Amino acid sequence: MIEQSLFLIKPNAVAEGHVGEIITMLEKVGFKIKAMRMFRFDKELSALFYKDHLDKEFYPRLERFMCSGDTIAMVLEKENAIHDLRELIGDVIPEKRKAGTIRALYGNGITDNGAHASDSAKSALREISILFGDNK
Repeated sequence: MIEQSLFLIKPNAVAEGHVGEIITMLEKVGFKIKAMRMFRFDKELSALFYKDHLDKEFYPRLERFMCSGDTIAMVLEKENAIHDLRELIGDVIPEKRKAGTIRALYGNGITDNGAHASDSAKSALREISILFGDNK
């Protein structure tokens, strides 16, 4: 089934100049970019986007990091997009990342892991709506 997913290239990967390499990885495995924008999270947008994490101990660190620089957001589309994108980005925990995944190649730690991808169809709809509204 054709699906859409939100994908973020996080501030560390943008600042380190990996945007082109990451987009190439996505396109090589069949993802189509349906929308793309560069922006910077502020505290309000971070709180809205990461609302499920607001009460977790790591949230202040996540907010600081996500507000620290530019982020690239994309709406990606392909067959089984959500599952395939989660496989391509790799695990959030550095020791569990498979070689060749986006996070293994461009992540620096747990928070500054280089990328985000929607974890479900419901999350994708919510996240795309927050960052793109009806303009996707």
